[in-house]
Amino acid sequence: MFSGLENPTRLLHLFAVILLLFGAKRLPEIGRGLGSGIHGFKKALTSPDEEVLTSPDEAATGEDDR
Repeated sequence: MFSGLENPTRLLHLFAVILLLFGAKRLPEIGRGLGSGIHGFKKALTSPDEEVLTSPDEAATGEDDR
């Protein structure tokens, strides 16, 4: 399914299609969301004994519902 993605031309076409689908304004938001999701996943993997109780948005603002 993903064979040939190492070809720079195909990657350029893929990025162009993604840009057309989501637009230039939404791409940073999508990237930021993916980055925070990956960060949270890695944090959960490195510290499995600690329970993650807050979302990344709540952690950034310091809000807590408890």
